[in-house]
Amino acid sequence: MKKILFTLFIICGFGLNAQRTDYDWKKMDSKQRKEIINNLSPEERKELLKKFRDNMILDNLDVDPKNKAEFTAVYNEYIDSQKQIKSQFNPNFNPETLSDDEAKVKLQQSFELGQKLLDNRKKYAEKMQQVVPCQKVLKLFQSEWMMRDKMNDRKTHIHDNTAKQKQNP
Repeated sequence: MKKILFTLFIICGFGLNAQRTDYDWKKMDSKQRKEIINNLSPEERKELLKKFRDNMILDNLDVDPKNKAEFTAVYNEYIDSQKQIKSQFNPNFNPETLSDDEAKVKLQQSFELGQKLLDNRKKYAEKMQQVVPCQKVLKLFQSEWMMRDKMNDRKTHIHDNTAKQKQNP
């Protein structure tokens, strides 16, 4: 359900010309888009979302058409690499139940993960600059931060509303 809502948000919010086969997403109403998305397999949905994300990034950065394929490849490699690094840390634990020694180990692991992510970001910033100007790489990272902030705000808003609903049946 979250994937569908996020996909619809991307389609509606950014008005992309991304197309799967010959669909004109801009001219469809939300009901039509939802029906098409619901009929896709999970793998097809994932691929469609990836295409929407790629097109959004390319449009936002105004990447030269001759560099789009190369930039998209480097960008997707960067995203996959970041995910791989993040997967090395298990965030499913309650810090309050950890002993002091366990908490220190987890804290150190989180610092190491943060450093790996930063190092990876620097590595891919250099790779991306071989395809697009530095200003566009900076704009990409800036837009990542803004999107992350929006998602965190949304999660907080959803969490707050859920808590209020539990208090007021």
